[in-house]
Amino acid sequence: MSAAAMSPQLRRTVSVTDEAGTLRLADDIAAIARPGDVIALHGDLGMGKSALARAVVRRLAGNPDLEVPSPTFTLLQSYETARFPVHHFDLYRLADPDELIEIGFSEAVGEGLSLIEWPERAGEELPGERLDIVISEGDGFNGRRFSLEAHSGGWAERLEETFAVRGLLDRAGFAGAERRHLHGDASTRSFERATIGSDAAVVMRWPAWRAFLKRADDDRYEEIVHLADSLSAFSAIADTLRRHGFRSPRVLDRDAERRLMLVEDLGSDGIVRDGVPITERYLVAARRLADLAAITWPEVAVDDAGNRWPMPRYDRRALATEVGLFALWYVPHLTGAPLGADALAEWNDLWDGLLARFDEDQGRLVLRDYHSPNILWQASGDPIGLIDFQDGLLGSPAYDFGALVTDARVDIPDDLAVAMTAAYVERRRVHDAGFDAADFLERASILGAQRNAKILGRFVEYAARTGRTHHLRFLPRVRRNLEKALDDKVLADVKLWYERLGLAARP
Repeated sequence: MSAAAMSPQLRRTVSVTDEAGTLRLADDIAAIARPGDVIALHGDLGMGKSALARAVVRRLAGNPDLEVPSPTFTLLQSYETARFPVHHFDLYRLADPDELIEIGFSEAVGEGLSLIEWPERAGEELPGERLDIVISEGDGFNGRRFSLEAHSGGWAERLEETFAVRGLLDRAGFAGAERRHLHGDASTRSFERATIGSDAAVVMRWPAWRAFLKRADDDRYEEIVHLADSLSAFSAIADTLRRHGFRSPRVLDRDAERRLMLVEDLGSDGIVRDGVPITERYLVAARRLADLAAITWPEVAVDDAGNRWPMPRYDRRALATEVGLFALWYVPHLTGAPLGADALAEWNDLWDGLLARFDEDQGRLVLRDYHSPNILWQASGDPIGLIDFQDGLLGSPAYDFGALVTDARVDIPDDLAVAMTAAYVERRRVHDAGFDAADFLERASILGAQRNAKILGRFVEYAARTGRTHHLRFLPRVRRNLEKALDDKVLADVKLWYERLGLAARP
């Protein structure tokens, strides 16, 4: 669609009095930018088009001192950032739109974020889906007025959200904070860090989940496996954990209508350094997990404001539905063909028998993703900081132990796994002298295999549903984790099924 044919879906004016205001707006725009976005910068000479573009580039690059020269003579200057490429165009000296072919305009526009000064000179080549920003004089010598016009591409909704985040920060005492994108997980949630001076907080965007897998009974996958869809799930579990002496983020503020939360920042120091597990930190993580297993978790978690969250149970249906992702998504991904009906039925029967063992083992908090990305090392107090537990439920403590010793993102050496097992068992016996380690470790093998099979299917399904393929790089490690778990005699029949289908021989 041509630029002239598309009317704005949203108009909003932002007035700033100084350069700091321009930097805040650049933050707000960078926070919602996506690959393929086009931002057209309009305004007379000297109005600050290059200043705004430079600020957006630096925010996305995470480098406030990055050299960002004006592309007046080169027409195009490109930058690689951690999120996606950024292309800065200045078309002031463009004599004819046909010259855009020579600089690869259409290819660049489709690849990353494009910031275009003097966009009207692109003529019909200017994409219709874009954000127009018209810059004019504001109040005072350094004042500027930015008129934002959203032309499809989801810009209207994103702008409303990013300004809601800014409002949340302002109310919580973070007015003027810088915003930085944080890598998220394989979910609809996204995160950013807001910093002002030495203070920091994390913004969590939590869109309502949408069904992505239907069953014959038409139930949603998310409902079957008990994925949380309420901000109260996070706050209630966080505050209950803290009452029991564990380190979890405090909720600083929330915008329930927009599904935004501002939570305490526990930092970014983890239990892995340069891709290698830090042994002592992993041992502490194992011991604290044993401490958590000693707690009888309430049926209803309550946050400090009185919001209640009934805890779901990690029942057989949820566990079986998750492990079913392996057969439905990963096997076809690996072999290029759907799994046959007989093989699928056998897979389901094998797991139904194994998971029946946990029907009466649903009395402890399962964090669900207790692994390196979600364990943050704390310099004082409890050294283990917990995040990403909003999908927690009541189940077997063996699940989280299996997650800790088989991490999708880092290789856990066998000797470290043995040491963590010893540390965990020793701590459990401090709480319960009759703790049955053999039974527990057998359960951990079953649930470790279930988890890794689920992850294999989940990552493939997530990539197919969203087009985001970055998680697929973890598949080889997760598959090795699964195959190692299948060596346990309790999983002998599953291993036979796996080998009979020739999956072990697949590259």
